[in-house]
Amino acid sequence: MTTPLSPPASTDPSDLPVVRLLPKANARAIRHGFPWVYANEMVTDRRTKARAPGRLALLEGRARQVMGVVAVNPASKIFCRMLDQNAQAVVNQNWFEAHINRAVQLRDQMYDAPYYRLIHAEADGLPGVVIDRFGDTAVIQANAAWADVHIDALTAALVEQTGVRHVLKNASGRTRSLEGLDDVSGVLHGEAPSAPVQVPMNGAIYMADLTGGQKTGLFYDQRPNHAFAANLTKGKRVLDVFAHVGGFSLAALANGASSAVAVDGSASALELAQQGAEAMGVSDRFATRQGDAFDILTALRAEGEEFDVVICDPPAFAPGKPALEAGLRAYERVARLAAQLVAENGVLGLCSCSHAADLTQFRTASVRGIGRAGRRAALLHTGFAGPDHPQLPQLAETGYLKSLFFRL
Repeated sequence: MTTPLSPPASTDPSDLPVVRLLPKANARAIRHGFPWVYANEMVTDRRTKARAPGRLALLEGRARQVMGVVAVNPASKIFCRMLDQNAQAVVNQNWFEAHINRAVQLRDQMYDAPYYRLIHAEADGLPGVVIDRFGDTAVIQANAAWADVHIDALTAALVEQTGVRHVLKNASGRTRSLEGLDDVSGVLHGEAPSAPVQVPMNGAIYMADLTGGQKTGLFYDQRPNHAFAANLTKGKRVLDVFAHVGGFSLAALANGASSAVAVDGSASALELAQQGAEAMGVSDRFATRQGDAFDILTALRAEGEEFDVVICDPPAFAPGKPALEAGLRAYERVARLAAQLVAENGVLGLCSCSHAADLTQFRTASVRGIGRAGRRAALLHTGFAGPDHPQLPQLAETGYLKSLFFRL
């Protein structure tokens, strides 16, 4: 079992301390749904700076108007996260259950089986909290200090509302370090699975490593883009670059692709992809190549290889604004190298999960790379994350995923 950051203090609104906005802060944006208050917008006197990370408080604006219940973290650039604009809200297990129940209702409308992103942070009313469901197991990423403090109530609410038998905590990723949190993962309820979990999606079977894989073990956000690409692959040769556990390639094989090659730098991820292909009975049409994706793209060109559908889904090359220019150059390079491998009248899919690179910037870099490969492109489709990853309109970061599909 993992333990909370520290035991939660009283959540009774009458017991909560008060934190205040500076007069220059954009109080209107917060009233209209923007969920964060940055440190430079706060009155940060000695008492406020001494608040323990993850403690709750009442946020006041001008004229001492109470704006809602917030979680405070003086160690983060995001000083406050709005939890509830109802100043009388009590953040306890019942409060968590109400949010989780609302999220479950939406997912049950959209999916036939319990394999999806259940909680998508701010858009589902739980700032900094991600929960992915894998049948009777759920994986929580508590990427904000307040969620670590209240992890016991969150876990109890999750079990009560979903009936999952096992709850894991994944503490990997740079976001937790920005909050001053540790990287200790563990079991919150039940037991950790002893083997990868089979996940059915788009007719394919994926193998998710819930304890040692990337993030929570599988990327549900690409589900609709996997499906779109798969519809173009029947009888086609497919190359899936930055494949992880075979996201695009296994969906293509499930839809009748003649062959698929998955490329990734992680040998363990490709082993899971191979296991998925075997579980589907398509291993005779599936191959993997492990190594640096740029090197393999170059090598495939030298070998004279050609594919009808090439899809590249790299990690975030621009995770923040300081990395934006370098990231856009990397996306351009991916597009150039991949376009050289696409057969005439074939399809090239290019993806970005960098919130710092907006859609226009990513599209421009991609088209430039295709042009530098000597190819002409028509844009067929622009895809985004699936509906189990809802976007909060006020928060651009929630619209991070972009997928572009071109005919060359």
